[in-house]
Amino acid sequence: MASIAVIGGTGDLGRGIVRRLAKAGHDVTIGSRSAEKAKAAADDMAGDTGPLGHAANEEAAQGKDIVIVTVPYASQAGTLELIRDKVGDAIVVDTTVPLVPPKVMRVQLPQAGCAALEAKEILGDGIRFVTAFHNVSAHLLDSDAKVDCDVLVFSDDVEARKTVIDLCPGMGLRGLSGGSLNNSAAAEALTSILIYMNKTYKADGAGIRFTRLTEGPAIP
Repeated sequence: MASIAVIGGTGDLGRGIVRRLAKAGHDVTIGSRSAEKAKAAADDMAGDTGPLGHAANEEAAQGKDIVIVTVPYASQAGTLELIRDKVGDAIVVDTTVPLVPPKVMRVQLPQAGCAALEAKEILGDGIRFVTAFHNVSAHLLDSDAKVDCDVLVFSDDVEARKTVIDLCPGMGLRGLSGGSLNNSAAAEALTSILIYMNKTYKADGAGIRFTRLTEGPAIP
């Protein structure tokens, strides 16, 4: 089992990921801008998940196998700058989608092409970097509900990508390789479309599912 920090773990998506990982048996630490807020969230969730670590984001990111960043796009750059010198050899997983209120149902990819490439520029080449969990409903993750959608995982580091894919079954999810980091743009754009679909069709956490796949990828 892995030692995992969830940075921004007091937000909706962060809580859902914390819950699923902890119930799968991983050693999970909730990170927040406020250590007090992280502790309050850990105490609140402990009855369901068991004991959780808690700390301010900068401290939470240290000494972990995996660091998962679950913050809004507006906070992405500042958060990554804060933790980049703390993560060491950890795999950093960014869930950020470039939603720009109030037009969150409209695809608005940044000038760099996607939030993933912006994040990679901030973190630099020395950090193992993956993106994932863009299109999964936060409130479904933070429940015992079956999550009937796929998690696309992107990275130029094939082994790091596989590590994150392998986390998914224990969380009740199916992780799929989406290929290189550049391809993260597709999943980021889909988030705005899913928000639109949820509103238009009154769906409760619409997701995406790939059909007619083989047991495993033919190529990395």
